[in-house]
Amino acid sequence: MLARRQFLLAGGGIIATLGLPGTGRAMQVETIEMQGTARGERVWFAPVGLAVSPGTTLRFVNHDPGNSHTATAYHPDIYDRQRRIPGRAEAWDSDFLLPGESFEITLTAPGVYDYYCVPHEMAGMVGRIVVGRPGDPGWEAPVPDSDDLDPEVLAGFPSVDDILAKDRILQREAQ
Repeated sequence: MLARRQFLLAGGGIIATLGLPGTGRAMQVETIEMQGTARGERVWFAPVGLAVSPGTTLRFVNHDPGNSHTATAYHPDIYDRQRRIPGRAEAWDSDFLLPGESFEITLTAPGVYDYYCVPHEMAGMVGRIVVGRPGDPGWEAPVPDSDDLDPEVLAGFPSVDDILAKDRILQREAQ
């Protein structure tokens, strides 16, 4: 029987294979690092905002030697959170990644994906992925902000326009 993390990784490989049938293209992989300061007073995803094509695999890698982190989609199936990913997308939770560990997920549904680190969300460890572009078939805009998230957490998400203009936002702008 496969462990939970092995199952998720194996499932991601199946999705990646099915997501690009007959194209003959190599699968695109983008790395998102989980980082923190030496004393742990600040933690973040880098990049915090990323624009990718449908079918791109994201590899979350914990490069923070002092903390465990998660990459967790906002979704009712995971801790009963408000959905902040496209309706056709699969929810994901990496589980806790120790320093040096990684997790992969392939995103195929066009739209905006918001995610967070379970133990560090209130420290602003959140990120946003934009898959495709507005106007693409099936595109879903970000979910309107609600009372589900504190203003400090919402401030951590770069705007969709900024992500599309720059393709990659390495860190959150100073508030």
